[in-house]
Amino acid sequence: MLLSLGHVTVLSADLGRTERFYCDLLGMRIGPRPAIPLPGRWFYVGDEAVVHVLPRTAAPGRDVEGVIDHFALNAEDRPAFEQRLRAADQPFESRRLADSSTWQIFLTDPDGARVELTFAAPRLASKEIHPS
Repeated sequence: MLLSLGHVTVLSADLGRTERFYCDLLGMRIGPRPAIPLPGRWFYVGDEAVVHVLPRTAAPGRDVEGVIDHFALNAEDRPAFEQRLRAADQPFESRRLADSSTWQIFLTDPDGARVELTFAAPRLASKEIHPS
């Protein structure tokens, strides 16, 4: 099941200029990023990394036109999604995010847009404490 829009990944010709736009002009902040082997930055609004930025040169071998590399949707029940995609003969790539328990599925829509489905590890419910 899909839960929400996760993030948009933008390709940048100049990371410094892009940082000034998102941070100085729009008020986002640079925040933590997993040990991804490509350079880049994650820009946060509150606690959410909503814009991921990669250098334009980080997409070699992929036919990326424009500045949007992909968009991500937060989802749950990865096995059910993988089963649905296989049943539909939809090509996809599934992988675990570096240094994380988060899984990603990458696929392409019929018009060529790259889509990421992000499956975060389930959070443990906190126990409620009731005073006696």
